[in-house]
Amino acid sequence: MNRILSLSLLLTPVLLATACARASEEAVSSPASATATASPVAVTAGATIDPELPLAIVHKTASCGCCGVWADHLKAAGFAVEIRDTDDMHPVKQRLGVPAGKASCHTAEIGGYVVEGHIPASDIKRLLKERPTARGLVLPGMPAGSPGMEMPDGYVQPYTVELVRTDGSTEPFARHGQGV
Repeated sequence: MNRILSLSLLLTPVLLATACARASEEAVSSPASATATASPVAVTAGATIDPELPLAIVHKTASCGCCGVWADHLKAAGFAVEIRDTDDMHPVKQRLGVPAGKASCHTAEIGGYVVEGHIPASDIKRLLKERPTARGLVLPGMPAGSPGMEMPDGYVQPYTVELVRTDGSTEPFARHGQGV
């Protein structure tokens, strides 16, 4: 059993990097530039924009495919999405108040909240419905099986989406994955 767990821990980063690289090859992206650039709002085939949902502004690097796959997840859930490619994500995360140690590969602005990482659209919709006094939601890292990081076998690593309070403290907001 320890051998299997050790092997899983060793292979997970490889699988995540492969998934991100594969998604990057499949995603249509504009060339990177030194400043942020916006791409037109697009809708995934068959998706319908819900006029009740706010625009999702997604900040990401141009080369990150998993970020594009996550944006497609939002589009499929009814969000209008504007992509802003940038070479340096740090100023965006700092401006929006992403707490230290809670970063992921992309940052979104949705309905006055920061949404950091591969957070399921259902959690974002819950946040928008409940409207807590908070900065937003964070999901540090890139958990296997989260939106944009789907695994071929359907595996979902247990992960916790956290609510970021206005003082920067965090608390659990939603739990996902096997065994939850």
